[in-house]
Amino acid sequence: MENTESPTNNQDTSPSRSGVVWVSLGACMAGLSVMLGAFGAHSLKARLTEKKLATFHTATDYLGYHALGLIAIGILILVLNEELRAKLQRSARWISAGIALFSGSLYVLTFDGPRFFGPITPLGGLCFMIGWFTLAISLFKYSRTRV
Repeated sequence: MENTESPTNNQDTSPSRSGVVWVSLGACMAGLSVMLGAFGAHSLKARLTEKKLATFHTATDYLGYHALGLIAIGILILVLNEELRAKLQRSARWISAGIALFSGSLYVLTFDGPRFFGPITPLGGLCFMIGWFTLAISLFKYSRTRV
């Protein structure tokens, strides 16, 4: 039997695939936040100053919170219609960028990385805000069309 599908048509771009990808990424990030939190509490306590330890915990907390957000967005992609999928994925991308920039820069600064990472942290916070507000506005507009 001959396979008539081209390789490019073989990729699954369904809402279930994109939703599951975001849930999976969020779950990985949530697990990473637990792992890093335990590492900070048990291995770094004696090695870092109080200020650096607090910075490490802030990075880990924000990683965990936003990982849960990615899981929630993935679930929304699974249950809501196609009209909203691109907007939800855009929100997830902004939040992912925020995780990388905000938490990532704080981790680098905790371990005396280059100081130029300091101004990157607020850019991560801005990405978080854009992601959450994009999500809120998209869902608000969606709900108004459904009433």
